[in-house]
Amino acid sequence: MDIKLELVIIPVSDVDRAKDFYVKIGFNADHDSSPTEDIRFVQLTPPGSACSIAVGRGITDAAPGSVEGLQVVVADAEEARAHLIDAGLDIDPVVDMGWGKFVFFADPDGNKWAVQQLPQY
Repeated sequence: MDIKLELVIIPVSDVDRAKDFYVKIGFNADHDSSPTEDIRFVQLTPPGSACSIAVGRGITDAAPGSVEGLQVVVADAEEARAHLIDAGLDIDPVVDMGWGKFVFFADPDGNKWAVQQLPQY
């Protein structure tokens, strides 16, 4: 039996600001709808990923900025860092942790992300 992780809800305080942020750093805006006045669902996907994130209104009770430990994998952490800097983020240098090179950032609400370059074995 396959079990596929396909969507992670990210709690945000301002849907438009969050959508703009994620699009600016390279996520594809796949879907944006408001089926009712109380619900807005925005789905965004990192390029090449089988898993998306969703931000919105009325889709989670979690506090904006409360998510930690989100992680994406890239081929080159330095290139990813340069891309994030070009998108306007203030990013610390790449950190080599032995099990990969990492760059860390947070979205405007403080949801925390890690960008990992896997080690070459």
